[in-house]
Amino acid sequence: MSVDDYSDNPFALNADDTAKLDAIEQALLDPSPRRIAGLDQWGLADTYEVYAEIAEYRALSIAMADGTMIDASLSVPRNLAPGQTCPAVLMPAPLNDYGHRAYLPMIPRWSLGGYAVLAYSQRGLAKSTGEIHVAGPQDVTDATEIVNALIEIEGIDPERIGCFGASYGAGTSLLAAANDPRIKAVVGTSAWTDLFASLYENGTRHLAAFEALVKLFKEERCSAEFKGVIQKIRGNIIDDEVRKFAGDRSPRNHLQAYNDSRVPILMTTAWHETIFSVPAVIDMFTELTGPKSLLVQIGDHGNAELPGLFGLVSKPTEMAYRWMDHYLGGTAGDGALPQFGVRSEYMHNLLSDLRHADWESYALPKQRFHLADAAVGERDGQLTADKPQPGWTRSLKATGRDTEAVVAPKLIQTGLYERAGLPHSYKTADIDRGLAAIWTTAPLEQAMRVQGDLELRVTVTPRATDATIVAYLMDCDPATGKAHIITNAPFTVTNEEPGQATTVSFPLQPAHYVLRKGHQLQLIIDTHDQFYADANRAPSTVDLTSPQGAESYLDIPLSTLE
Repeated sequence: MSVDDYSDNPFALNADDTAKLDAIEQALLDPSPRRIAGLDQWGLADTYEVYAEIAEYRALSIAMADGTMIDASLSVPRNLAPGQTCPAVLMPAPLNDYGHRAYLPMIPRWSLGGYAVLAYSQRGLAKSTGEIHVAGPQDVTDATEIVNALIEIEGIDPERIGCFGASYGAGTSLLAAANDPRIKAVVGTSAWTDLFASLYENGTRHLAAFEALVKLFKEERCSAEFKGVIQKIRGNIIDDEVRKFAGDRSPRNHLQAYNDSRVPILMTTAWHETIFSVPAVIDMFTELTGPKSLLVQIGDHGNAELPGLFGLVSKPTEMAYRWMDHYLGGTAGDGALPQFGVRSEYMHNLLSDLRHADWESYALPKQRFHLADAAVGERDGQLTADKPQPGWTRSLKATGRDTEAVVAPKLIQTGLYERAGLPHSYKTADIDRGLAAIWTTAPLEQAMRVQGDLELRVTVTPRATDATIVAYLMDCDPATGKAHIITNAPFTVTNEEPGQATTVSFPLQPAHYVLRKGHQLQLIIDTHDQFYADANRAPSTVDLTSPQGAESYLDIPLSTLE
C-alpha cells in the first residue's frame, strides 16, 4: 500500500479554526460589543460576553533571568474583595505555531470556575524568544520563574496553584511539578513519561514521529544540544549523550519527587498513540503512590482532548476541571468528584466507559497462543492454545518496502477516524507472504475482549548481522477479508555476526479491543514499516523460527465479553 507522507504537519489547524482563535484573542484583548459580536458565527458571543463581565484578560511578556522573553497571557477574576484570593492554573503550551493561544477557548470555563489562568509558550516556541530545549532543565527553571511572577499578582493564592498541559505542555507540566512544590495538582493530556522509550522502542527508532516533531519545533530554533541529538538519532548513534538528553526530560525519572510530595497527577493517553510510549505512561502511573488517575481513550496523540481545548466537552478536559476543583477549590467542573484509578474506552466505541481501581485490576489474565506451522493446503500459520509448536521456519524477504500492514497510514489523523468509528481497513489477504508471515486463530465462538498487556516471543535469524521485525495484531473478519489493527510493536536484533539465531520476547502496545463472534485474531510479522527506522540490509532474508525449548508464542489478555 502507499503510506501517506509522515512529514506533513499532523497538528495543523484548518482555516476556520485559525480564524476562530484569532477572533477569540481579539475579543479577549478588546471586549467591545463589535469584537464580541464577531464571534457570533461560531456561536461564542454569549460565552465571551459573560467572560468580559467576570474576568480580565491581558497579554504578557515575562523576562527570564537570562533575558529570554516568554510570551504569555493572564486572565484574572474581576472584583475580588479586599484580601480575597483565587486559585490559579499555569498552562504551558502544546507544540504548535499558536503556542499558548491554543488554550484560549478554555479560558472562559476556568474563569467561570473562579480561576486565574497564566498560559505561556515555552522558550523558542511561537512568539517566545530563545532556543527550544524540549522541556529540558532550562524550561523547568523557566516554569519556576513564571510561578514566581504568578504569585506576585494581587489576588493569586500561592497555596492553590495547578498546572495543566497538553502534549508538549503535559511533559513541561509534569517536570515543573517535580521541581516546584508550589504546584499542588497536575493534569497532563497526551502525556509522556519516558522520552527515551518513546524515541527508541525495543531497540528501534520511532523515526517518523521524531521527524514530525522536529519539523514542528523548527530545527533552526533548536538549541545546539538538541540539534546535536537530532543528528545522532538520525544517524542511529544512541549513546550516553542521547540517553542523558532523554532522561533529563523524562518525568518517570522524578518518581521519588512525586511520591515524596504526593502531588495529585492525572494523565491521559490513547490506545493507538504514535508519538509517545503508552507502556511508559502506564508504568509511571502504576509506580505513583500519591493521588492519581489515568484515562486511556480511542485514537492517537491529542485526538480525545481536542474538542475540550476548543472550548467544547471532552473527557480529558472535564476530568481536568474536576481534578483542579478537588485540589484547588475552584468550580470549573460539574461538581462531581474526580475519577481515581484507571478509566478507559475500548476500540472503537466512544460510548464505552470502564473504570478500575488500578492497572492490576484492569488488565485481564493472559492466554497463551502458540505460533504453529500452516496446516496442509494452507498458506498461513495458526495461533493455537493447544501446546507449544516447535520445528517450523518462515523466511521473510527484507526489501525496505512496506506491506499492507502499517502502524497507521497517517500520524494523528488515522486516530481521529478511529474516534469517529471509521478505523482503517487492512486487506490482509493481499499481503505478499514472501514479505510477511501470518498466523490466524480459528473463528471465535463468542465475542471476546482484549484488555491489557501483550507479549510476543519468537526466534529471529537474520542472514545479515542485524534485523528489524514489526509485529501487528489484527482483528480479521473472514467474511470480508478485511482487518483492523489492535496493537503493534517493533523489535531490532543486533548481532555480532550474520546467521545468528536470537530468541526475543517483547511487549506489544497495551490494548483494549472488543472482537465480534466469528472474527479471528491475526498476527502479522514483517520487516519494514515506514513509521520505524529498520536495521535490515536490503535485500536480505530474515528467518523466523520456533526451536524446541524456546517455542514461539503470543500472550494476549483475553476473555469472553460479559
